[in-house]
Amino acid sequence: MNTDDDRLTRLEIMAAEQDRTIEELSGQIAGQWREIEALRQKLDLLTKRLMEVEANASPDIPVTRPPHW
Repeated sequence: MNTDDDRLTRLEIMAAEQDRTIEELSGQIAGQWREIEALRQKLDLLTKRLMEVEANASPDIPVTRPPHW
């Protein structure tokens, strides 16, 4: 029965290692999600600021014929 005990022990170790890996990956995903949300907020702010700058910029130059026409 030693081989069955060894097999069971190996399976328990493998399951414990997989649990640890899953927890580690879950933590990394959560951290990346927080970073993505922070970057999305910054992007939204910068987009809003750019739109304000463009709205306050000098008006477009009207399209006219060049003087030699």
